[in-house]
Amino acid sequence: MPAAVPPSRRPKRAPAPPQDRGLAHELMQQIQDNQGDPDFMTSLGRGLAVLSVFSQHPREVTMSQISTDTGISRAAVRRVLYTLEKLGYVGEQGRGYVLLPRVLGMGGAYVASSSMTAAAQPVLDALRDDVHESCSLGVLDGDDILYVARAETVRIMSIGLRAGSRLPAYCTSMGRVLLAALPRDTLEGYLERNPLRPRTERTITRMDDFLDTLEKVRREGVSLVDQELEIGLRSIAVPVRSRSGDVVGALNIGTQAGRIGLGVMQTQLLPRLREAAQRLGTLLN
Repeated sequence: MPAAVPPSRRPKRAPAPPQDRGLAHELMQQIQDNQGDPDFMTSLGRGLAVLSVFSQHPREVTMSQISTDTGISRAAVRRVLYTLEKLGYVGEQGRGYVLLPRVLGMGGAYVASSSMTAAAQPVLDALRDDVHESCSLGVLDGDDILYVARAETVRIMSIGLRAGSRLPAYCTSMGRVLLAALPRDTLEGYLERNPLRPRTERTITRMDDFLDTLEKVRREGVSLVDQELEIGLRSIAVPVRSRSGDVVGALNIGTQAGRIGLGVMQTQLLPRLREAAQRLGTLLN
């Protein structure tokens, strides 16, 4: 039987933790919180919640899956999908729906206009050329990490990553850097909403171990994740700080486990990663 989490460290939990539904669940909670606001458009909020479900699933999404993830009735989901299809944002494929290229205009506008993206891309390109590994910059957006810039060598994951991609925060190196910087009450809220589900057999799922890991990240200023998100993938991340010392993002290097050992990541990649993060922080300031 696993050891109990010490009461002094255990985040307060609701009697029945919600399912891990990602951004869609978060948006639906915000919609619920704004029900009393006469200027708040619930129908628009539900449409955005439906769109957000697609970011959690790499392939087509069924009407039933969207209804489950959002809590919106199937009839309402059908009307939202019908509208989005008529406007060219989604299309039918197989037994479900997929996003169409038009939706890229919304995410691309943010990436193109972000001063962080503009400052980061040359730094990431130089780091990639130096270490010959893929490099990324991420921020915490809701309960996920959002990739705002990326310089890739070859694909190292089974899914493609690019600016605008999202991944869970708890099992990624950038995510742990960003979670470690959160105030205690904000972190507790995150852990209440996000069960530590195993992505691989290496994923840390015990709360006590996870909190120990975050404390180490906070103390040492680096997170090294070894095949916890996907078998065969290792990554190392450090914080990007503002002039005042606040963590405004995380910079990482990702590599294949069979090619780069943990020792090499710490002795050779980490110093260059820290230099790049410091350079980026200076540019942002």
